[in-house]
Amino acid sequence: MRRLLLDTRPLHVSPAYRRLWWGLGLAQIGTMVTQVAVSLEIYEQTSSTFAVGILGIAALVPLVVLGLYGGALADAFDRRTVALVSGVVMISATVGLVVQAALQLEQPWVLYLLVAIQSAGSAVNVPTRMSIIPRLVGRDLLPAANALGTLTGSLGLTVGPLLGAVLAASVGYAATYALDVVLFGFALYALLRLPAMPPGTPIAAAPGLPAAGPGSDDVAAVLPADPTAADGEPAPRRQAGFAAVWEGLQFLRTRPNLRTTFVLDIIAMVTAMPRVMFPAVGAVILGGGETTTGGLTAAIAIGSVLASALSGGLGRVRRQGVAIVVAIVAFGVCAVGFGLSLMAAGRTSPSSLLVPVAIVAGLFLVGAGAADAVSAVFRQTVMQSATPDHLLGRLQGVFIVVVAGGPRLGDLVLGSAATRFGEASAAVGGGIVCILAVLAVAFGQRGFLRYDARHPTP
Repeated sequence: MRRLLLDTRPLHVSPAYRRLWWGLGLAQIGTMVTQVAVSLEIYEQTSSTFAVGILGIAALVPLVVLGLYGGALADAFDRRTVALVSGVVMISATVGLVVQAALQLEQPWVLYLLVAIQSAGSAVNVPTRMSIIPRLVGRDLLPAANALGTLTGSLGLTVGPLLGAVLAASVGYAATYALDVVLFGFALYALLRLPAMPPGTPIAAAPGLPAAGPGSDDVAAVLPADPTAADGEPAPRRQAGFAAVWEGLQFLRTRPNLRTTFVLDIIAMVTAMPRVMFPAVGAVILGGGETTTGGLTAAIAIGSVLASALSGGLGRVRRQGVAIVVAIVAFGVCAVGFGLSLMAAGRTSPSSLLVPVAIVAGLFLVGAGAADAVSAVFRQTVMQSATPDHLLGRLQGVFIVVVAGGPRLGDLVLGSAATRFGEASAAVGGGIVCILAVLAVAFGQRGFLRYDARHPTP
């Protein structure tokens, strides 16, 4: 049984990683608390769903625009410093939310501006801290570390929205945002305790190595900085402008295995992520309204939590390309099953929840969440293992852009398909397209199917 449960070795071999894991896990809950509270505050001020939707644009645009550049900063400067500075930007925006709520400004544009600033900080912070992880745990424990990260992210998605809604209704917006400030403080503390991570610091091949020197005695896998990059080649000259971003994109263009991980994720999110259908499903198919919508959303997060909790065997998987393909095909199969369950229910606008059908639909979404979590663990691991360290920040930036933009593009595609053909048909058709497209890409990139974690090649 221990071989099936979550592999917690990264937490034991690297106290620095353990602090970062706890800090980021608490910060993730705070982020979701704020995300829900801002949506509620905007709606309270405007009584407009469209105004709430603009929040997504305010957050997405800085994330996409600065995601690539944030990765370039992580590669050009000390990653600890970049993560700290961008983290201060994020927490400052949250403090701004506290102040505007306490002063009862009731100006939607202030909320949009603060959300955009917070997202801009996140665009730099997220790829930077993700590129720190290999230096803390070594390549051998990356699958376990990524599974641990997926677990905390999924728990944040499960607990944060509920907590945010309850707090906003009971103690008000200012106190709710203040909780996010406190929780994010744990992440800043964990980043502050990290050793310096200048460009050229090599990644250890395995955890449990000797200490890196004064001030970093608790970091198991960080070695002293030297003038070579992680792949043994001389570290390139520091740069953080457009040329650096272009270098990262050119590297990705010529590395089929890395490129395939991004393509497969885009396929899954654009064709088969059914979340945009949930409000209509709750209103006219399964019944239950907003409660059903929340339950279906939670089902995906529950699947991700379960997959993370039972991820002990992922670290022993060597054919990680095959594992990604299998996981995304399973995601498509679950989308098809979800759509078929909706077809069985019909479009009847029931006065109460159709419990049996809702359970079946929810179980398929749990499966989809689990498959997506497994895919995410291996996609992240392939990228972190097969990318030279001096380019890892920029590739993490691309990863953030894809992860942020793919689901939103999927909302547009599947929302249009549901309007034209109905939610059930859109879900079934999207799942089938996902399966066929993934298999076509996989068999067109046979090298990806042969990818071996023991010999990572980009």
